[in-house]
Formats: sequence, structure tokens, C-alpha cells
Amino acid sequence: MKILLTGGCGFIGTNLVRHLLAATDHHIVNLDKLTYAGNPHSLDDVVDSDRYEFVQADLADPALVGEVVKQADPDAVMHLAAESHVDRSIDGPSEFIQTNVVGTFNLLDSSLRHYNELAGDRREAFRFLHVSTDEVYGSLGETGMFTETTRYDPHSPYSATKAASDHLARAWKTTFGLPVIVTNCSNNYGPYQFPEKLLPLMIIKCLAEEPLPVYGKGLNVRDWLYVEDHAKALTTALLKGTPGETYNIGGNSERRNIDLVHAVIAILDEIRPRSNGKSYSELITYVTDRPGHDFRYAIDSSKIQKELGWQPERSLEECLRATVQWYLDNQSWWQDIMNGKYQLQRLGRS
Repeated sequence: MKILLTGGCGFIGTNLVRHLLAATDHHIVNLDKLTYAGNPHSLDDVVDSDRYEFVQADLADPALVGEVVKQADPDAVMHLAAESHVDRSIDGPSEFIQTNVVGTFNLLDSSLRHYNELAGDRREAFRFLHVSTDEVYGSLGETGMFTETTRYDPHSPYSATKAASDHLARAWKTTFGLPVIVTNCSNNYGPYQFPEKLLPLMIIKCLAEEPLPVYGKGLNVRDWLYVEDHAKALTTALLKGTPGETYNIGGNSERRNIDLVHAVIAILDEIRPRSNGKSYSELITYVTDRPGHDFRYAIDSSKIQKELGWQPERSLEECLRATVQWYLDNQSWWQDIMNGKYQLQRLGRS
């Protein structure tokens, strides 16, 4: 197939592009705006592949999106492009509306025109995979899990715009017949994650021996999904999923934020100890919680496991150590980002 993949220079997109090129024979057209979090150097090792193309484009530009879809002539669309950081959505919601809502509409609109021009086997096989988040469901208490039928209850500008994009994608299936599949995933972690996210932020600040900012008391709970497992799940959903269906993707690895921070510290204390012999744990600093911070997320991914045969393959303990090691081994990748506009400053104070 020829797959048009949006957001392929972002964290999940980078890992998905690399997985598709390694594990399939498909041709990838990577559409990315290259915002602050889009890093084309994350794909330096695949740019020479004859099955990879890169197109810089803004999904908020309808004419440009239409032209890219026409030129790409895809057999499938995998839509990952999104503004994704909750704190940034608090500071500046406008960009989230433009990319996540308007951009998704433009892509759906252009994809529908393309789909309606297809015939025969190509039309029958065409799929539009819309990739979303568990944050659209809101917050859980001490028990329970999100399922595909959980009522939407977004609490941040980010999750509200992702919820809107999910509804648009499903409406293009029910109203216009576009063969849409929706996935909602839990918190991803792994190589190439932008430094503002929790795990790389903690790793990098430990290495700099700077305070480790933890919201509130660090008691918020997340389900952690290794990004390579997520890439395999998305590929499975595209190739085996049923149009009109939603599949929740989780890592079966719930942890409190503070426990995850301590796990990172334990690894670094072992493999990169401080020069003064003390633990990095003394750098933990509790900061004022962000507005509307959801208490707990937990994904029930039994549907994709039972119907499509996917399940996470690697444990949090194994992949967390591999992730820490990756950031130690690839300091030039994140240092180049640090030397730019982003300096690990606190966001989301509104």
C-alpha cells in the first residue's frame, strides 16, 4: 500500500514510520508541519529509503492538504498529526483548535474526495485511521477502566480538541461512508519523545542535576504504553480493523507519577550516579498542580486483543530502562532541541 501518514516527524509518528518501513512493504508519505515538536532528524536513518517521502504541509491549509492527498494518491491514511501537550493547550488553545479540529476536518474532507474517486479493490480496501488519546474520556477514580463506550468528558483544551476530532472522524463514517477507524491510546513513552513530556523531562533534568518538578504530590495515575508496542497496534488496527469501530490501546502498566519518577531515579542512580554520591531523589520538587489535572487514566484494551490479536509485548520495567538508556546514548538529539527555543520551562500556569 501507499500510506499517507500525518505527523510522522513527531514522537509516535517517528516510531511508526520506522516500524512500517521495517516490518511491511508499504510506501510511506509523511506529511508534517514541522512545529516545535516535529523533528525530521529523528528519521535521518530512513530518508534514503525508496519507500519513504516527506512533505512539509500545514493541515490547517485546506488547498494544500487537498493537493498533498491528490499527489500522494494513498491507499490508506494514518492521521497522527496533533498538538498534544496539555500544558501548552492551557497557555495557547488556538493552535490546538487549528491543528486538531480544523486540520482534521481538512484531512477528512480531502480524503473523502479521494475515496469517492477510487473504484474496485482500491475503494474496498481504503482505510482512514484516526489516532486519538484516552484523555477524551476525562478522569477515573480509584477503580474502573476506560472502554470504547465510555462517555466523553474532556477537561483540558487539548483533550477537548481531540474529542472534537474524534467526533468529526466518526461523523465522516456515518454520514459520508468514509471507512474510518478510531484508536484511543494511553500515555506513550520511549525513544524520540519531546523533552517537555514527563519521562524525558525527568531524565534530562537528572543529568543536569536540576530540580525535578512533580505536579501536586505526584499521585496522578497513568497507564504507560511503550511507543513501539503502540506502533504495532496502529498497524494492526489499520490492516485488520473494521471501519466504524473504535479500539482502545493500553499498556496494562498503571503507575502513579511519583512512582514512575522514582523508577527513573533508581535506574540513573545505578547506571549514571551523581558525582556527589547522593541519589537524584533529593532533587524532587513538588510544584503547584496544573488546572484541571485528571486524577487517573486506565485503558481496557481487551477489544483489540480479542478481535485483532494485538497485545503489548514488553514490560514497563524493561522498556523504562531501555528508554533511559536511549536518552543517555542520544544526548545530541535532545541537546539540539534544548539549544533552541525550548528550555524545559514550566508551562500551563494559567
